[in-house]
Amino acid sequence: MQDTKLRSASGPGVPMVEPDITVVIPVFNDLRSLEIAIPRSIELLSRISNGFELLIAEDGSTDGSADLVRKYEQRDTRIHLLHSDERQGRGKALNRAIYEAKGKIVCYYDVDLATDMQHIPELIGAIREGGDIATGSRLMPNSDIVRSGGREIASRSYNFLVRFFLGSKIFDHQCGFKAFNKEHILPILPTIRSNHWFWDTEILVRSQRNGSSVREFPVRWRAGKGTTVKMKDIFEMGSSILRLWWQIHVSKN
Repeated sequence: MQDTKLRSASGPGVPMVEPDITVVIPVFNDLRSLEIAIPRSIELLSRISNGFELLIAEDGSTDGSADLVRKYEQRDTRIHLLHSDERQGRGKALNRAIYEAKGKIVCYYDVDLATDMQHIPELIGAIREGGDIATGSRLMPNSDIVRSGGREIASRSYNFLVRFFLGSKIFDHQCGFKAFNKEHILPILPTIRSNHWFWDTEILVRSQRNGSSVREFPVRWRAGKGTTVKMKDIFEMGSSILRLWWQIHVSKN
């Protein structure tokens, strides 16, 4: 597998400022969503920080996502493509992006912008105020969410099992809206085993066990189109929880 990193050198009209914030958007065949997410991200981030970078962690897409980011790179030095020729998995893509990040604060959110972008200042502010990790929550009392009943039941059941078996204090482990103090999170990344969707849960569980402070706050969230719960998803959820329990309590790693 060839794994290439593309970083733009310069762009017209955009001053070069050393970033203190790195925003990561993981992408796999999400061209249509990316066309919306990039300009909206730049618009909002420009209002809250003079120094930021936007990393698109593009994971083996075949729909032209990488080409779109390359076009943005040519115009804006704050936008960078992290490209993989073959799919590695969402977790690996996020690990790589955090290692590559220049900002002291690293945050990520899903490309469909399911979590309302109005929460980004709060997300970043939680780390600026001294937190190790900040995460949005769809399951706190003041959360404002819209999704099907089946997904709601599956989500609440999953998070209950994570708290019960893995000792987590978090309400919602899988919300794709998180931020980290990079210096604090780097030593934890090598312990993460999951390469895919369970990465979000595993990093929260292992970080709490390592003594990290985690701030969880309610968000406004709307389900993306075409999201459904399948039996194989439910089976994989349970298997991942039990696998991490084994790693922590039996194999001790």
